[in-house]
Amino acid sequence: MASFLFAGDEAERALLTNCGWTLLLMSVTVFPLLFIFKAPYGRYAADARSPLWGPPINVRVAWALQECPTLIFATLGVYNGNPKCLSSLPNLALLALFVAHYINRTLIYPCRLRTNNSTPLLVVFFAWVFCSVNGYLQTRTLTYWSVYDNSWLYDVRFLVGVALFGAGMYWNLEADHILRSLRSSSQQEKSGKQYFIPRGGLFEYVSGANFTAEIIEWLGFAIATWSFAGLAFALATFANVAPRARQHHQNYLEMFKDYPRQRKAVIPFLW
Repeated sequence: MASFLFAGDEAERALLTNCGWTLLLMSVTVFPLLFIFKAPYGRYAADARSPLWGPPINVRVAWALQECPTLIFATLGVYNGNPKCLSSLPNLALLALFVAHYINRTLIYPCRLRTNNSTPLLVVFFAWVFCSVNGYLQTRTLTYWSVYDNSWLYDVRFLVGVALFGAGMYWNLEADHILRSLRSSSQQEKSGKQYFIPRGGLFEYVSGANFTAEIIEWLGFAIATWSFAGLAFALATFANVAPRARQHHQNYLEMFKDYPRQRKAVIPFLW
């Protein structure tokens, strides 16, 4: 189980707690709003007609910009971390899970995108704020404040959480690959279509397989860390991506008459 270091700057401990509550507040605010409004990026980029959304940014640049605070805070955390945290194998393992996801999202995923869409500046800014708050919360907690004893490596919560995270990351990468394959330029030119029915992997059960996978990832991370910070992140992830998956599901049903009716939006067999 994790122990917490009480020496040091008490103001920062309060700040980290406030970051967690900020994520939860964002969750309860954003979740209902996203059932009413579609975030204007990706397939809904045309909805960003108002100049209030700001100028469009190339989607590859947008992804790198908005996700990069996580890696910056992870680097700073290791550079300025607490030796007890940085010598704890569970701490390093949990930090590695977080960093592995965001290396993909910040550096690899944008380079592999097969789309020329753009994202409005305001959407990028909101995502950047989220990644900044969450990146600081998760990495500072793991590199300075919370120390896990090495026995945590054998705790059932750690083992189950890491297994869930690994499965979620695998399904996330698989879903990205399936979507990239559908967006190949040759296939679009041959068919004249921009969107196709995704098949394979979690897409056989849900329309938002990439979103479902991300929810599973961070649920696993929350269980593996068994922390308020991890829980806040998992709930914030669900609040942000579950409505998006629901919108994609409705969009597929409207776009394709032969769309598999047994599929759900984000939770297999349920919703």
